[in-house]
Amino acid sequence: MNGTIFDIKKFAVHDGPGIRTTVFFKGCPLRCAWCHNPEGISPEVVQVVKTHKVGCRSFYHLEPVGRIIAAETLIQEILSDKVFMEESDGGVTFSGGEPFMQYRFLLEMLRRCRNMGIHTVVDTTVYTPTEYLLKAAEWTNLFLVDLKVMDEALHLKYTGVSNQKILHNLKVLSKRGIPFRIRIPVIPGVSFNRANTEAVIRFLKHLPVSPHGIDLLPYHNTGNHKFQPLGMKNAFQNMASLNTDELEDMKRQMESAGFEVHIGG
Repeated sequence: MNGTIFDIKKFAVHDGPGIRTTVFFKGCPLRCAWCHNPEGISPEVVQVVKTHKVGCRSFYHLEPVGRIIAAETLIQEILSDKVFMEESDGGVTFSGGEPFMQYRFLLEMLRRCRNMGIHTVVDTTVYTPTEYLLKAAEWTNLFLVDLKVMDEALHLKYTGVSNQKILHNLKVLSKRGIPFRIRIPVIPGVSFNRANTEAVIRFLKHLPVSPHGIDLLPYHNTGNHKFQPLGMKNAFQNMASLNTDELEDMKRQMESAGFEVHIGG
């Protein structure tokens, strides 16, 4: 079985517990205006023009974004870091893009990893059929769930999809006691306001089982340079990155509601 990925990050420490290998799947059903991995949106391997300057001369060449990889090849890459995973109680994280866009490949990798004793995390929007989510949950130790913005109209405006499927799937995870942690991209003008913070708290407080914690991910513009080579518009190109200190009030408000909160991944 083959899948399409665009990166493998070794020794990751912000994508779940311990030291991890993070595999980035290509393809995403959302179109978040602030996306910092736009190269992961298309499910296909694409070619982009790269420019290199030598003195006063510029040289151009085509470079592929993404690669097709066999399940066996990917499992061998993951296993090469197993000693670091075991020493740190780490494992593998499947991210994206949206890993559920390649559901069958994701399931194959989750099964293989768990059968080899590797801790598994899926970083996801949970914008997927509920039956896919529950099947993957059989082989997943922890879900990291991106909760973009609570207001449905704003969610539709800035991601291109409704958030109702996402909220429904979060309720399903909670009701079944499946471990998950919430990740909130804190975006100026979208989710960085008291109304959204209060809406998040209300929603999470009414879940049967609370998340294992909340990660507040401050907006950063380090991915701005990726849009133009892909022929994509960057609606947030002039937005300044948020300082982590600016999120302290948001953190305190959520902690006061009884949640464990961390700023950053």
